[in-house]
Amino acid sequence: MKIRAIAFGLVVGSLSLLSYAQQPIVIKFSHVVANDTPKGHAADYFKKKAEELTKGRVKIEVYANSTLYKDKEEMEALQIGAVQMLAPSLAKFGPLGVKEFEVFDLPYIFDGYDDLHKVTQGPMGRMLLDKLDAKGVKGLAYWDNGFKSFSANKPLQSPADFKGLKMRIQSSKVLESQMRALGSLPQVLAFSEVYQALQTGVVDGTENPISNLYTQKMHEVQKNLTLTEHGYLGYAVITNKKFWDGLPADIRKQLDDALEQSTRYANQIAKMENEKSLDAVKKSGKTAVYTPTAAERTAFKKAMIKTHTDMESRIGKDLIKSIYKETGFDPAKL
Repeated sequence: MKIRAIAFGLVVGSLSLLSYAQQPIVIKFSHVVANDTPKGHAADYFKKKAEELTKGRVKIEVYANSTLYKDKEEMEALQIGAVQMLAPSLAKFGPLGVKEFEVFDLPYIFDGYDDLHKVTQGPMGRMLLDKLDAKGVKGLAYWDNGFKSFSANKPLQSPADFKGLKMRIQSSKVLESQMRALGSLPQVLAFSEVYQALQTGVVDGTENPISNLYTQKMHEVQKNLTLTEHGYLGYAVITNKKFWDGLPADIRKQLDDALEQSTRYANQIAKMENEKSLDAVKKSGKTAVYTPTAAERTAFKKAMIKTHTDMESRIGKDLIKSIYKETGFDPAKL
């Protein structure tokens, strides 16, 4: 009887271990924007592809709209392993100590997606992602959101119109310099707090890709939108390096494949989502939309180009000039 009991216990124990071994690896993917934004759609697409390619060995839990962590909390949560994946905006890496990423915040350094992708999809983009390793973070890919435009409760048709306005920014020395170059007063606020701050007049305006402006309903509390498309807002998909390196090699390869497919998808839909959101903003009738003339766009460029030279010592003069060379941008021709 004792032998049978021991044998039975061994069988049950083996089954328990087998069951435990077959438990899926759970990856918590946290982000701060709505599900129906380019990043939101891309995160959901990654979940679908990752679970398909790993045949259920990995389960992705997506937490959107700051439901798990807010802007200031999510990076620390990743570093201590409370979440496994994020897709923070590139401005978030300056406070982490990798100031080179702030080059993406420089106004008008990219004149459209073709210029941008020469960097994010080339060796320079990879070099920047690799700099995160020292912070315990593994950079996996870049996802586009779009190009930012300014909104406020007054028309913004020239740099002079910004004088004295309280403009919300992410925590970024580059964006702070950009707003000061326009004569406005930069105000750092978490993304989840912006709508209420605009509604109550804590800030007068902000900058966003149109998909963020619309999905967060900021157009309901902003009377004017000017399509400056002055700066890029994109994301780096990142993971906890120790977690990623500890995954089985075959699962890591499958997740890389899922991420590659998701990146193509993210970048394809970013432009489409922003165009759709712009159309919705116009149809809402709540916000007047203004497209600057060529001369007005040049005036904005001339006003904000000062940020490039002001930030050379912070970002790196050589890095900025390398991007000029890659994209063909020449500030002397403005």
